Order: sequence, then C-alpha cells, then structure tokens
Amino acid sequence: MSSERCFSFEGFQLDLGSGRLSGNAGPIAIAPKALAVLEYLAARPGQLISKDELLGAVWPGVFLGDSALKVCVSEIRRALGDDAKSPRIIETAHRRGYRFIAAITDAPSIAPSIESPHAFTVPSLPVHYARSGDVNIAYQVLGSGPIDLVFVMGWVSHLEYFWKEPSFARFLSRLAGFSRLILFDKRGTGLSDRVAHLPTLEERMDDVRAVMNAVGSRRAALLGVSEGGPMCSLFAATHPDKTEALIMVGTYARRLWAPDYPWAPTQEEREAFCREILDHWGGPVGIEARAPSIAGDPAFRDWWAAYLRMGASPAAAVALTRMNAEIDVRHVLPTIKVPTLVMHRAGDRTLRVEEGRYVASLIPGAHFVELGGDDHLPFVGDQEALLDQIERFLTETRTRAEARQVLATILCVRMLGRDATPVPIADVDRIHAIVAEETQRFSGTDTQREAERIFAAFDGPARAIRCGQAIAARSERDGLPVSVGLHTGECDRTAGPGDGLVAAIAARVASLGRSGDVLVSRTVVDLVAGSRLDFRDRGMHALADGQTPRRVFAVGAGPGPPGAG
Repeated sequence: MSSERCFSFEGFQLDLGSGRLSGNAGPIAIAPKALAVLEYLAARPGQLISKDELLGAVWPGVFLGDSALKVCVSEIRRALGDDAKSPRIIETAHRRGYRFIAAITDAPSIAPSIESPHAFTVPSLPVHYARSGDVNIAYQVLGSGPIDLVFVMGWVSHLEYFWKEPSFARFLSRLAGFSRLILFDKRGTGLSDRVAHLPTLEERMDDVRAVMNAVGSRRAALLGVSEGGPMCSLFAATHPDKTEALIMVGTYARRLWAPDYPWAPTQEEREAFCREILDHWGGPVGIEARAPSIAGDPAFRDWWAAYLRMGASPAAAVALTRMNAEIDVRHVLPTIKVPTLVMHRAGDRTLRVEEGRYVASLIPGAHFVELGGDDHLPFVGDQEALLDQIERFLTETRTRAEARQVLATILCVRMLGRDATPVPIADVDRIHAIVAEETQRFSGTDTQREAERIFAAFDGPARAIRCGQAIAARSERDGLPVSVGLHTGECDRTAGPGDGLVAAIAARVASLGRSGDVLVSRTVVDLVAGSRLDFRDRGMHALADGQTPRRVFAVGAGPGPPGAG
C-alpha cells in the first residue's frame, strides 16, 4: 500500500500519506485506530478481510478480542454516516470479517490545513461541567474504546489549551484511539471553578468520582502524570472497585527531601522555585526542566507560557507547588491492588528516574518501564514509545475479582466517663447518636459500637478529621467527655470499621488523648496536604504490638497553616 495514495469515495477523501480523512464540510475527526482500520480496508476494496487479519495489522503483537474492532468499525460508520443494516461503505460478513464496498477512485492528496510540519486536525470537543459538592469541574470526553481512561495532568491544566499544542493533541488523540478518554481540569485550575482554598488529594478524588458519575463510568483506568500520580494512587487504593488499572508517568511518592527519600528537592529549593513563579509567571516557567528537547522552540515556549497563564494565577501556582511539597503517599502505595504500570524517562530533569523505580517497588506486582529521553512532559519527545506501553498494558489487563482490601481512615471515639466510673448507658446512647449523625454528615461509610468505643470508617482522611472535631465539640458542649483517634490503612471491606489492625491502632491513638482531643497518626498527617489543618506533635508511641513506635499528632482547634507542629 503506497503511503502517497489518496482515495475518494462517497464524497469523502482519505489521504494515506497524511493520515487525514475529509468530507465536503472539511476535515473529519476520527480516532487513530479507527482511521487505521479504515485505511486497511480502503486499500483492499472488495476483499473480505478477516477479523484476525485486521487485528494483526492494526494491533501487531497485541492479543485483543473482537470488541475493539467492533468499536472502531462503529466509529467509522458514525463518522461517514454509514448504516450497518444497509451499508454503502463497509459491509460486515457475520463472524468472518469486513469488506470495503464503496466505489473508490484515486484523488489528489489533501493539502494540510495548517502550514506546519506538525499539521494536525484538532477535534472540536464541547466542555461539560460536573458538580463536585458545590464546585463545578470542567471535563471533556472523546473516543469510544473498550475501556474508560481518566487522564490526570500534573500541576496546572487547561482543557482548551491542551489542544492548541499539536504534540499534546496527538498524544491525547492516540489515547482516545484505544479508550474512551476522560479529561478534566482540577478545581482551582483551567476551566473549573476557582476556589478559596486549593484542593486536597481527597477533594481531587471527589472530583474524579464526580466526573466519572457524570459520564456514566462505573470503573476506569487512571493515568496520572507527575503530581497526578499520588492522587491516582490514593484513588486506586481507596476505590479499587472503581479502578480498572493504574498508570503513572514521571511521578513521585513525596516531594521534599528526606534521609530515606534523597531524590527530592529540599525545602529551600522548593521555595526558590516558588520565587521564580512569582517573578516570572506569564513566561515559560520551568520549561527547561520539563521539556529540554524542545525548550528552544519559540512556538512551544509561547504555548507553554499561555497554557500556564490560563491554567492558574501566580498565587495559585505557588500555593499548588507548596501543597504538593507536603504530599507523602509512601504508606499508601503498598495497599494498591489494581494492575499498575509506572513509567519514567531515564534523564527526566524534573523528577529523577529513581523516584519512579521507588514508587513501583512499593506497589505489589507493579510493572516498571524505564524509557529513553530527558523530557518530563509525556507528550514531548518520543511519545510513541510511551503510548505503545500504555496501549499494550491496557489491552492486556484482564477482568479481576473485586478487591476486598481498601484504603480507609478509621475513626475511634473513646468515652472517658467521669471520676473513673463506668459511662452510664444513657450517655453511651447519646454519644453514639452524635457519632452516627456526624459520620453521615461527613460522608462516612459505617459505624460500629463496642462497649465504650465507637468506630466509623471514611474514604478520605480530611473528612474523617473534621468529623472527629465535630464529634469532640458536640460531646464537650453536652458534658460528655470523649477523645478521638484516627489512623489510615488497609481494611477489609467486608468487615466492620471496628475490626482489624487499623481500628486497633485508631483505638490506641484515642487512648492517648484527654477529653476533647482529636489525635491522629503520622500516616493521616501525610495524606491531608493542603487541608489547612494544624497539627501539634504529641510524641512517639507504640501503636501496635511488635511495631516500631510512631509519631502521634493532635489536631488544632481550627484551620491554620499546614504542617506538623
């Protein structure tokens, strides 16, 4: 098949050289894999092409069922207005294959509409909004592949500016060629609502769920880039029933240097970058580290500067950078049970390849792929090598049994009684009623009462902390002394919130408190970056038999500067 040929049929033109499909009204957007199927069939008019031959030609070396082929043919028919029952262009031979039946003539090659070596037909996609609490989250959907794929860009984003850079548009269109691709702007960035306070990882998880619900997605694969990786990790661990697979590109486990995490920048280096943002926002901030292979291209520099400006204000960008510096998901990674792929470029100048290796080493069964190149942005440099890995991984991911283990935050309310006497039954009932009401108000999942302790489970640690504060405040007003303890860890979804090691640690944390205290483990503190909760050090304590003592913190009375005492 000559790459120079251009076919004309039924008022359409298909240029095999540029890979563009056009009709009387102009270019037609079609997913890359669907276009490849159309090209293969059109080059062999009148021939019955078996399904196995088509699959082998379009997806070489990948084991794939008929469903992907059916999706591609359906998309071709929609794009061309072809009726499966009375076809004019593609005929289906039941259980055997497909035949291109339209009359074809060679036609002059279609000239690119953009005079550029990167000419690309950008799909015209509407922007929709999903409600996440009282915040509107902007999203787009394209493609009709057999798996839903949620793309989570790092740092700042802007849906419409994704498509203004040809390399980014190609990257997203290729993803949509083998998935139903779901794009969104995080709250506070891009086309989503600006917010008074930047979102926590927990709130970002809520936004992903809101968008998935809006598009009718019950389960999706998650693709997190850079800072999008930790959020996707937390989502996969917390909601394995909603997560088909997890893919992370150029990601990390924490963003500040520590003796046991020596690859990250220091606090001083992070603050220097924040000063650079404030001094130079409006220009191509950070481009030399994120896209060194193309950092000298004037057009790309202009796009990157505009993309950042449209994505966030200077103050918001600094706040995001500082919030990201607080992220630490090392305790979360071992609890992930979904199929996971971690990819990192060997010369990444923004996040070192050792960080990707480390992340993959902590996730059971994760597959790590080291790619060549120095670019951090996945759509810059050799994007095809990266996309090939993603497509292969998703097509090979098999249906699995629903995971019983999930990441959860367990809250324990300990009733203290008065003067060392047992807590009256009437007081126990009143406290239980308070816990049940507040757990429901803060979207907890369940409660369990055991003697003078009450447990509740949450899928987000910040919500659990605020619930604990509300319980402690109401109990104190009613003259009911209690202390509250919280811990986050891996729990059995079929058991009650008071069962298992996580509940036992939460109970131990609660036992260290005085009346009105809300105490949390170090693990909880690490997962609420950006929450504006104030934590005060209460020292090292043995929280479980045979385990190393862990640091415990008291939650302050109200919002304050983030940190840990």
